[in-house]
Amino acid sequence: MNSSNNVERHPKTVNPNSSTFSLSVNGERHTLTLDNRTTLLDALREHLQLTGSKKGCDHGQCGACTVLVNGVRINACLSLAVMHEGDDIATIEGVGEADHLDPMQQAFVDHDAFQCGYCTPGQICSAKAVLEEIQAGLPSHVTYDLNTPIELNDAEIRERMSGNLCRCGAYANILKAINQVAEARS
Repeated sequence: MNSSNNVERHPKTVNPNSSTFSLSVNGERHTLTLDNRTTLLDALREHLQLTGSKKGCDHGQCGACTVLVNGVRINACLSLAVMHEGDDIATIEGVGEADHLDPMQQAFVDHDAFQCGYCTPGQICSAKAVLEEIQAGLPSHVTYDLNTPIELNDAEIRERMSGNLCRCGAYANILKAINQVAEARS
């Protein structure tokens, strides 16, 4: 059931192993017929040729495959594509354009918050979601006081970004980039 419009949606079963379903990716509607075991990550990469989201560990531990589903970040490698009938998916390809970067992308460039770049798409999608979570008042494990607005600090950002690994170790610069965007918003 989609909480945004309270309408129950189901993929159409083609055969016992496949279903046809529709979803919106970066604002464009797609109808796919896929094996029911196809992950959202594989649907994006292999069937829609959106290769920005990376397959790192394929176990939901590295965050390289992070995308936004209806505004909430998920590890696309852990979610079946057929589960997303009618959902709005945002991948790194929908975040900005080469000649007009999203503020988070620009901050990553400004602070050299990437090295090899493999984890960067997932890091940027997560970083954008982190700021939205804090603004919405969603607590994390390190949120100190649940009765006051959440204080944006390094501990909150680190905790919320802990599901996104960077093998190159650009964490300090990623933190600076997120803080830059957060300060510009306030």
